[in-house]
Amino acid sequence: MLDARTLVNAAVDYLRRNPDELVKAAINAAGLRFGVPLAALRFLSSQATLPKKAPRDIDIGSAPPAIRVSLSIDAMGTPVRASAAIRVDEIDLSPGSMRIGLRLHDVKLALLGESDAPVATLIKSGALDLSKPGNLLKFLPKRPAAIVEAEGDRIVIDLMNVPKIASNAALRRALAIVTPVVNVRAVETDRDHLYVALRASPRGLPRALAAIRGR
Repeated sequence: MLDARTLVNAAVDYLRRNPDELVKAAINAAGLRFGVPLAALRFLSSQATLPKKAPRDIDIGSAPPAIRVSLSIDAMGTPVRASAAIRVDEIDLSPGSMRIGLRLHDVKLALLGESDAPVATLIKSGALDLSKPGNLLKFLPKRPAAIVEAEGDRIVIDLMNVPKIASNAALRRALAIVTPVVNVRAVETDRDHLYVALRASPRGLPRALAAIRGR
């Protein structure tokens, strides 16, 4: 786990090398648009302590407006390098839903070493249609509960379908207070940043106040 001093030192060093970041942040904040340098995400992924079976060697880049991610995973006992450009095309946050629509492009799988496992055979044969990863997920016998739609190059997840998240009363109350007045409009990238654009809705203020009062 990263300690606070490491994070602060890394942030100060980044701002020292990129002094214009503060000006960009102020301009974007005025338009309810907040950016995180991709360099910061790469630093966090390289420093984080991950579980044994978690993805390794994570590399983060951009293919605007998508974010490009490549990582090494264990696919049913077969070491694989996977990469894709991921574009967020839908976000719906509310007390009852955390729905996110994703478009996956330029999906690639490469074996890390020789293997005769079934997954390796499929990759070698080219039988997998990686241009439509949603179709592959749609027919998985044990599809994760969070995946609510999968078709073509599009995958939709709803984190509220995960029992531990759905049963988190504090999270649901926070969403009930915040989402009526502020919600996420878009998630996108440029060459060096990942941006989250927000949408303000003053008309939702009565609902937010009612949630604060616990009604």
